[in-house]
Amino acid sequence: MRTYRTQMEAARKGLITPEMKLVAEKEGREPEFIRERLAKGTVVIPANVNHTSLSAEGIGEGLRTKINVNLGISGDCKDYGVEMQKVDTALKYGAEAIMDLSNYGKTNTFRRELIAKSPAMIGTVPMYDAIGYLEKDLPQITAEDFLKVVRAHAEEGVDFMTIHAGINRRAVEAFRRDKRRMNIVSRGGSLLFAWMMMTGNENPFYEHYDEVLEILREYDVTISLGDALRPGCLDDSTDGGQIAELIELGALTERAWQKDVQVLIEGPGHMAMNEIEANMKLQKRLCHNAPFYVLGPLVTDIAPGYDHITSAIGGAIAAASGADFLCYVTPAEHLRLPDLSDVKEGIIASRIAAHAADIAKGLPRATDRDNAMAEARHKLDWEAMFGLALDPDKARAYYESTPPAERHTCSMCGKMCAVRTTNLILEGEKVEFCPGK
Repeated sequence: MRTYRTQMEAARKGLITPEMKLVAEKEGREPEFIRERLAKGTVVIPANVNHTSLSAEGIGEGLRTKINVNLGISGDCKDYGVEMQKVDTALKYGAEAIMDLSNYGKTNTFRRELIAKSPAMIGTVPMYDAIGYLEKDLPQITAEDFLKVVRAHAEEGVDFMTIHAGINRRAVEAFRRDKRRMNIVSRGGSLLFAWMMMTGNENPFYEHYDEVLEILREYDVTISLGDALRPGCLDDSTDGGQIAELIELGALTERAWQKDVQVLIEGPGHMAMNEIEANMKLQKRLCHNAPFYVLGPLVTDIAPGYDHITSAIGGAIAAASGADFLCYVTPAEHLRLPDLSDVKEGIIASRIAAHAADIAKGLPRATDRDNAMAEARHKLDWEAMFGLALDPDKARAYYESTPPAERHTCSMCGKMCAVRTTNLILEGEKVEFCPGK
């Protein structure tokens, strides 16, 4: 019988939960290391009490950088089977979290199936679901209606929810005063802004924040404080609106911690490389070192079709500078709903960024796999190399697409392979390219 509501409450009581033990084992840390940071709020373990298939993961200080995959049903793409195939792809390639961003029809059927089968953390944005779930136009939705959707998602087993509580009247004033090229690019943020402007009311998630926290605490849902005013182009980064909202998120973080609710902070979307490190430090300072969750950031605006690359560049810099959680971006970003191939490409790009950052941060065991790959390459052991690759199928397919004459080389260098040459000499053998001459 649980004697605590949330992982944070347990940590503050000095208790080591099964989830803390599992995270410690995965991270190569002592359980007490995890407990101490959970108690402070610098680590979270999103683990809804109703998500029984979950294999818990930790996000935050001193832990591996985790990645999230976005998917879900939209009005233009209503194939639930394809979206579940994307779930399978996300799990196959090691995503620790999946966000269901469905915004069409009765989404709870898909969400319940997703939660039932997924060992990965599940996240949602209740604001997206509100219109379809309630079958009301935006101005007719009440604050109580929004809370009803939050409770429904919590009861279903969602582990973390993006709640755009920081775009209150003060933040909106800063946004409107500091003119932008792209205005608001957050879908949830734009809907809340529109609701506030059309009704004349304060942001319901801000005004009724304590009630939101009570729902989340009941099911141990981690609140992911959404960045409704994140920059949507390079020219809007680090402006008054973004910083004004970040200040609000810092205050909301402390209020959540007072109720033992775990907190993630969401961060910028588009940002020049030279601004990223400063933004990570600013977020950590203003939000009391709560774990930081970033979308990219994309480091240039002119690469549609390749934004998984622009995102991976920004994500690697962000994570090396303190971000803890990367939301993947696919080649389809800004263009269309991603297909299965796009999802895979986005996952691999994000995993590269996360792993590179973990090496830079000097995390325990971060280079173990790289060292094993070096050993396999030294031995020219292709099967071992394929097994250690982030994408074994692609590595094998590339190698076998142009088979070398000699199996222990590749088709680029053939017998002139530097590794083969050096190995032969160090083993006391001759290097021969023209035998018999």
